[in-house]
Amino acid sequence: MTRKNSSQPTVSHFTRRQFIYTTAVAGAAAFTGLAASKPRPISPSSKLNIGAVGVGGKGRTDVACCGSENIVALCDVDGNNLAAEHQRRPKANLYKDWRLMLEKEKSLDAVIISTPDHTHAAIAAAAMRLGKHVYCQKPLTRSIHEARVLRRLAKECGVVTQMGNQGSADDGLRRAIEVVQAGVIGSVREVHVWSNRPIWPQGMDRPAGKDPVPSLLDWDLWLGPAPWRPYQHEWPEEIMPKGRYGNAYYHSFAWRGWQDFGTGALGDMACHTANTPFRALKLGYPTTIEAQSSAINQESWPLKSTIRFEFPSRGNLDPVTLWWYDGGSPRPQSAYTHVGDNKPPRELFADVEELLDKVPGSGYLMIGDKGRMFSPEYYAGRFFIRLNDEKELTDGRAHEAVEAVPVTLPRLPSKGSTESMHHQEWIAACKGGPPTFSDFEHGASFTEIFLLGGVALQVGKKLEWDGPKMRAKNAPEAAQFVQRRYRKGWDL
Repeated sequence: MTRKNSSQPTVSHFTRRQFIYTTAVAGAAAFTGLAASKPRPISPSSKLNIGAVGVGGKGRTDVACCGSENIVALCDVDGNNLAAEHQRRPKANLYKDWRLMLEKEKSLDAVIISTPDHTHAAIAAAAMRLGKHVYCQKPLTRSIHEARVLRRLAKECGVVTQMGNQGSADDGLRRAIEVVQAGVIGSVREVHVWSNRPIWPQGMDRPAGKDPVPSLLDWDLWLGPAPWRPYQHEWPEEIMPKGRYGNAYYHSFAWRGWQDFGTGALGDMACHTANTPFRALKLGYPTTIEAQSSAINQESWPLKSTIRFEFPSRGNLDPVTLWWYDGGSPRPQSAYTHVGDNKPPRELFADVEELLDKVPGSGYLMIGDKGRMFSPEYYAGRFFIRLNDEKELTDGRAHEAVEAVPVTLPRLPSKGSTESMHHQEWIAACKGGPPTFSDFEHGASFTEIFLLGGVALQVGKKLEWDGPKMRAKNAPEAAQFVQRRYRKGWDL
């Protein structure tokens, strides 16, 4: 049932018949309700046996960052992605169905999940129930309920987890958290976070008709738990200029814009750009969430949205209002791509424009009663500070007030790209090292909070949120967006 190939395959080696057997396995229900298996102890000198699910795009870099370990299995619903990655990992066994991979690869210690958002939870839950450590791309899940389930399972199963918001590995991000929590900018009551996403089309309805499914793509497996819809191949020119981000409506990069599959700009980027404020201010459940958008239908996320989260007092920390901004006005040549002009009020950014000549496409601004902290990056590795008696922003690494702040958060021993460091932190933790910084306890909580913005968009009114009970007190109609309905055979 597995393939052990000594030669490097090309796409021509893979026929539809060869891939049929890789999906001949019982439904996902085979992995639900199982008693949790415990992960096997692994010494620091040993190598992890890793299976990768989703090896195109981001999956390719995730596998590369774990290349020091044994990559024993590759899984992707697209044979083109499998063929390309198998040329780099010729000893790995190949699968189209992750369920079969988990059933057959008994030696697996860990699983990397780099698939579209709507399949994250099913794969991660099944892997953890089998005692596998999990690295899962952000946002951790497609729905709030899924995030709650993964958070519980990670604890019950005793596995090492890491969500793929790699900026968490950066010394600068961890230093910014320490600085805020030391009170350098005082009590923070106002936060603004913005993004240049979406960089894919949003705001359109589902296209009519259907196209033939490519021979090397298993469309049913790609849909997974999502409702069935026909395959569509190529964007009209008025929606997406040719050659920009791939031409497939769903299965390429643009799946993020569709509500059944992705979580839009908010899900894609909040896990990066809002990471520092969320951690530094110890934000928990918001009490109210209110969203405005250019327009939203039942198919795709809006081209432009502004979302306000109200967080209550947390111990000795004051209430916080957090504003999220994404997208912008439509481009002249396309009503479904934007010019990136949805940002916080300009009057907040005189010092930023003095420093950079413009407000960057992504970043955060925290406003405290003693000063402000600004980052111009979506990974937020760099930060700048201006105290109230100062005239300009100063690099946080060089600011006098920062020097006295003690180091309280761990720093990673390995240096390199944040991408590589984030994976290496997870690998070391799987072998008994220090805990990961973005485990599912944090990652699921973080994801759950910001997915509420999407629920507010879909419901179309301000939500009064009961976090522990996971419900909108004033909007019972929100429940359908909090917990998804799955296709038969894909229950979580």
